[in-house]
Amino acid sequence: MKTLLTLLLLFSISLQSVYSTELPAYSLHYDPARDAMQDGRDAIKLAKKTNRRILIEVGGDWCKWCHLLDRFLNKHAKIKTELHKTFVLLKVNVSEENDNTEFLKVFPPVLGYPHMFVTESNGKLLLSKDTGQFYVKGYYSEKRFKEFFEKFKLKKNAHGG
Repeated sequence: MKTLLTLLLLFSISLQSVYSTELPAYSLHYDPARDAMQDGRDAIKLAKKTNRRILIEVGGDWCKWCHLLDRFLNKHAKIKTELHKTFVLLKVNVSEENDNTEFLKVFPPVLGYPHMFVTESNGKLLLSKDTGQFYVKGYYSEKRFKEFFEKFKLKKNAHGG
């Protein structure tokens, strides 16, 4: 039994490292050194190529709620996988080092963090969403995330893909 648990743990760790290397750097963490404008252009290219919409997650390493969301996604592998199947995730840093004002000026005001914007693969805004709407009785809700993904998932041949 102990050997089986060890093997499962190693398998899980190796899957996470493979999974992480497949994602673009702009999907992995908030980074004040990143160029959000260039990352946005790259996310649009990837979204068009892979027939996905873009989920822009605005926040920062200073944000307690951003860390809670990351922990939730890391704990719920199926939800995290579905997120990346449905969207190209673009994490945009907002901090004293870099508030990304130029990038964010085309979006509605953000009143709390993390905040999400959903866009078409071409960058056209579809939704501005407070992540608090995913929170139920003190926890992020798997059900609400699944419903959200289902609502924004593109059909396989929606754009000739």
